[in-house]
Amino acid sequence: MEYLSNYIGGKMQKAASGEYLDVIDPSVGQVYAQAPDSGEEDINAAVKAASEAFEAWSESSAEYRSEILLKIAALIDKKHEELSRAESKDNGKPLWLARQVDIPRASANFRFFAKAITQ
Repeated sequence: MEYLSNYIGGKMQKAASGEYLDVIDPSVGQVYAQAPDSGEEDINAAVKAASEAFEAWSESSAEYRSEILLKIAALIDKKHEELSRAESKDNGKPLWLARQVDIPRASANFRFFAKAITQ
């Protein structure tokens, strides 16, 4: 069983409650992972971390932000098969659809905004 975590302030964290929710593969109706059952404490921590990161991010150059978005797009492309399988399992959709539409669209969106931010 895979246990997922929250990503808050640059760190992977369990939910403050320590509780988890089942993640079900809708194509077969079976639990394949557990996700944090996050609550108000987790939300407040995420908002605080985002607020603290906002100043530096907003003051960074458009070129720097573009580079970061392009790196994310490249990582999505690098993990194409793994992400396609995860998307297919999580949503119960055909693997071919995740491979041909969802994951390529994700990296394309990051590239679009990486270019747009510099215009």
